[in-house]
Amino acid sequence: MLLRLLRRFLAPYRGALLAVVLLQLVATGGMLLLPSLNADIIDRGVAVGDVGYITRTGMTMLGISAVEIAASIGAVYFAARAAMGFGRDVRLALVRSVGRFSAREFGTFGAPSLITRNTNDVQQVQMLVLVTCTIVVTSPIMAFGGVIMALREDVGTSLVLVVAIPVLIFTMVTLIALMLPGFRVMQTRIDVVNRVLREQITGIRVIRAFVRDETERGRFDVANDDLTATALRLGRVNAVLYPAVLLISNVSTVAVLWVGGHRIADGQMEVGSITAMITYIAQILMAVLMTAFVAILAPRASVCAERILDVLETEPTVTAPADPVRGLPPRVTLELREAGFSYPGADAPVLSGVSFLADPGSTTAIIGGTGSGKSTLMRLVPRLIDVTAGQVLVGGVDVRALDPEELRARIAVVPQKAYLFSGTVADNLRYGRADATDDELWHALEVAQAADFVHRMPEGLGTVLSQGGTTVSGGQRQRLAIARALVRRPSIYLFDDAFSALDPATDARLRAALEPETRDACVLIVAQRVSTVQDADRIVVLDNGVMVDVGSHLGLLGRCETYAEIVESQRMATL
Repeated sequence: MLLRLLRRFLAPYRGALLAVVLLQLVATGGMLLLPSLNADIIDRGVAVGDVGYITRTGMTMLGISAVEIAASIGAVYFAARAAMGFGRDVRLALVRSVGRFSAREFGTFGAPSLITRNTNDVQQVQMLVLVTCTIVVTSPIMAFGGVIMALREDVGTSLVLVVAIPVLIFTMVTLIALMLPGFRVMQTRIDVVNRVLREQITGIRVIRAFVRDETERGRFDVANDDLTATALRLGRVNAVLYPAVLLISNVSTVAVLWVGGHRIADGQMEVGSITAMITYIAQILMAVLMTAFVAILAPRASVCAERILDVLETEPTVTAPADPVRGLPPRVTLELREAGFSYPGADAPVLSGVSFLADPGSTTAIIGGTGSGKSTLMRLVPRLIDVTAGQVLVGGVDVRALDPEELRARIAVVPQKAYLFSGTVADNLRYGRADATDDELWHALEVAQAADFVHRMPEGLGTVLSQGGTTVSGGQRQRLAIARALVRRPSIYLFDDAFSALDPATDARLRAALEPETRDACVLIVAQRVSTVQDADRIVVLDNGVMVDVGSHLGLLGRCETYAEIVESQRMATL
């Protein structure tokens, strides 16, 4: 999974990666030359008192060091560009993939997990790319080069490496194997922490209203403690790694001094060579340690890459047709023919057998009890989900044959939970249509019965709203969302319980003002209040996902028991 992700998104950065390899080769070559030159200074300069040789060799070392520093800086620069570009491209690809998801895919992954995958998971893989470019490229060159240079200095003393390197590799492999199972658990527990925190921030008013602060604090403590415990287990194993490598390195240095000392005493080795040998052994073991550091990052990055690819490779259930129908007329009909929807593996469909025809200028109302499938029906029209039975037709064309962007451009949705984005009132209204003028915005606000409170705002249309519109009341949010839909001037209006937060007087005034604005469009309204739907041209009554009847208010009162019960229950509630 990790290699597939890297191949896919690092391809545009081949040039930068090649530059990293070449520059790291130069920098590592300089690092390997310096100990040998230092040994020469000791043996041929200091030992014989040749100041000129010391000066010349020292200047050479300074030149090599300057080249090494310049090459290292260049390598880090190109590595950073490749890694940051990789992260940017992966995040963009994730956003685009999620943007094509239907409600079914959103339900499968969940918002907290999608957020984690686009932030923490991408960051883990991005860090691996950066570390790989700056360390892994260097490590093999340094390790093999160090072995060759050590053998060049003295073969006998180099035999210490025959023991040290296998012991070091065995230690690292053992510790990494102990850490592997914890990485997947860690990412899952990050998801849980994100989910709990997101729920608590979103539902803070409910938590305080029901005095559940301690309960929710306990929920977060459990999720946080689980994540902390996993991180601590991994950290304890990781904490052993560096001391273990340092111990092996120091023991190896002692062994080199012991073996080298005897060889110097026997005249088989010079004093400068033992200094170089110690440096080369340190470089070799450090190269192995750096590789181990990457090996620690790789398993977690591999888990993250798998989670990222799960999103990128998920095929949306709602897709554009290969040869979509385009060019719908401005006025279109909306028709459902035996439309139904069921979730995979569900015992019963959420919606089944719904049929009606809505003409331009007409209003169709959907009413029914909780869980009767009203909101599901509203999702079928803009293809947020696809029917699993029957058809939804716009302008006489099955919506599955239309280009999704053109279909949705003809539809304005006011959802059950009105959502406003952070930004000004004007910015939010222009989500409906970006080129709308201020006059058009004020007209939409007048129709939506929102102009009065917007006039009272400090900056009018320029007043900044918080994320979600939490700085205005629920009724004001709904009216602003309705104004946003009016700015769009669509062919189909979908009001999904969009009048629930309005008082009856405001509801009546708004519906009266809407009538001339929507005379050329199909209007579909989901509502709980009978007073909101009784003037509709047709009322569709749903019960447990099945269309019980369709007709006018008076006609349904006389023949539809379910509708009569809804009317009676609301009448009794007002007494």
